[in-house]
Order: sequence, then C-alpha cells, then structure tokens
Amino acid sequence: MRRREFIAGLGTAAAWPLASRAQQGERMRRIGVLGERAEDDPEGKVRLSAFTQALADLGWVEGRNLRMYVRWAAADVDRMQALVKELVDLPSEVIVSSSTPVTAAVQRETRTIPIVFANVGDPVGSGLVAALNQPGGNITGFAIYEASLGGKWLELLSEIAPGLKRAAIMFNPDTAPVSVYMSSFETAARSLKVAPIMTPVHSEVEIETAINALGREPGGGLVFVPDSFMTVHRVPIILAAARNNVPAVYQSPDFVREGGLLSYGPDAVDLYRRVAAPYVDRILRGAKPADLPIQLPTKYAMVVNLRTAKALGLAVPSSILVRADEVIE
Repeated sequence: MRRREFIAGLGTAAAWPLASRAQQGERMRRIGVLGERAEDDPEGKVRLSAFTQALADLGWVEGRNLRMYVRWAAADVDRMQALVKELVDLPSEVIVSSSTPVTAAVQRETRTIPIVFANVGDPVGSGLVAALNQPGGNITGFAIYEASLGGKWLELLSEIAPGLKRAAIMFNPDTAPVSVYMSSFETAARSLKVAPIMTPVHSEVEIETAINALGREPGGGLVFVPDSFMTVHRVPIILAAARNNVPAVYQSPDFVREGGLLSYGPDAVDLYRRVAAPYVDRILRGAKPADLPIQLPTKYAMVVNLRTAKALGLAVPSSILVRADEVIE
C-alpha cells in the first residue's frame, strides 16, 4: 500500500468513532411523562410546554432525537398505576412524574428506570428518597418541601381577611402530604388566635359539605395544601368558597386566575424549566439519578384576585399588593 493511501485509510478509520458518536447522539430517545392533572388542564399544559422547550434548548427535540409519551392521571390513584405500567412497558428511558402519589406509583412499578419527579411535597418523609443530597436508587427531582409554608398561608389569609376566627386546612389524605405543613400551620394559628380545623375530604360532595359548614358563621377561612386532587376539583372548590363567602388561600396560581382569592407558593413552571429538563438531559447523557441531589425551590410567586376580594367584601391591604407578582383586577 502506498503511503498516501495508508494515511487516507487512517483518516477514515479515525472518523468512524466520531460518526458513530454522532449517530448515537441523534438516535431516538424515549421519555415518559405522567402528570397529576387532567389532560385539558391549562396549567399542566404550560408546565409541559416549559419542560419541552427547555429540553429543546438542551438539544432534545421532539421528532428528531426524542419521543415523549405524555399521560395524565387526573388525580385518579387507580388510573395512574395503569398509566405507569404503560410507560414502563414502552419502555421509557426516563420517566418524569408530577406529585407525590404519581411518583410513588412510578416507584412501585420500577426500581431500574430513572425517575425525575416534580412537585413532591416531602420526598424523604414520603419514603421516595433516602436523603436530599444523596437520593439513592433510581429517583431524583425537585421538591416543593418547605415546612414553613403552612404557617405562611395562614398568615396571608389572616392578613387579607382580618376577621378570621377559624381556618380549615383542607386536603385529601390519599393524595396530599399534609403532615409536613401542620406544625407551622398550628404554630401560626396559636399566634394569630385562630382555631385550626383539620379537614380531610375524598370527594366533591365532602368538599361542598365542609365549605358549607365553614360558611355558616362569619370568620371562617380555608387553606389548601399542594394536592393533585384539589387541583383537579378546583372549579367546584372556588364556586363553593364564593357562594359561602369564605376566603381561601391556595398554593397554585391557577386557582386565583380562575376566581380564587390568593395564592402563594413555588413557581412550578420555573422548576420544570430549571431542574426537570436539565436532570433529564444529564440522565440521557449517562448520569445516575442517585448522584443528582434533590433540588428545592428558589422562586416563589404570589397572585391576588381583586375582583374576588371585592365580592367577599375584603379590602386587599397594600402590604399584599406590593408583594404580589400578579394582580388580577
């Protein structure tokens, strides 16, 4: 073989690994996404869009090198387990789960497929991970854990409704990790001289009954913890609160945009963009979930609805208006 042909052959051989890596980078990858909301939920679509765009910014484009299989559980515990099995059987290379019950359902189905969770209240207390800095196993993600929020919600409720005498903290025991918020909620209640009422509910009928009872006397108010069940049933909740003249504070802004009074909590869209997508990217490129620490919120948002306040006969204090990220007039 002549020297020129030999050198050309070396060049071709050297290029093979590069070509192979290029093809490997463009092979179709499969991601399963299981949301806790209903399929037609506007906020769920916003979060999914933020996640999809952030993945695209990182080089993962739907139809080019990525297939995303999206399912919606609509806060139905039985339905979510069936959907998890479907995503596992595809098989998905990574599963993105939203909320504590959805994530627990995914973990029950697989201990090998990497899981990136979102909107989990207390991942350690729920037994999903061993520790925040070293999750262990096949699971990581971002939590909305902030125990002091229970007290913060009640303080805001008292601030916007100064006649508050009784405050119900409403949740579905099957879908909400309420215990993490109870200590700060009860501490704030003692400080504000407000009677705390634990209000577990399992259906729209129970929600309606509880809000009707709270509204029979003046001075009642509601606090809702992060709960996929409450999110799915937010329309009857908002209507019942308005009908019974009961002020309420929520964790998610979509309640307020649809007629609720006030919300305060982590910016979930930011977390999908800032944590979920980068973690999926790192896992697809070889990182292990066990080595990726659980991320906590850094951005919070407050939304207040002035129309609802007026209908409830409340004057929103300037102390809330100046802190609000969004004011609905």
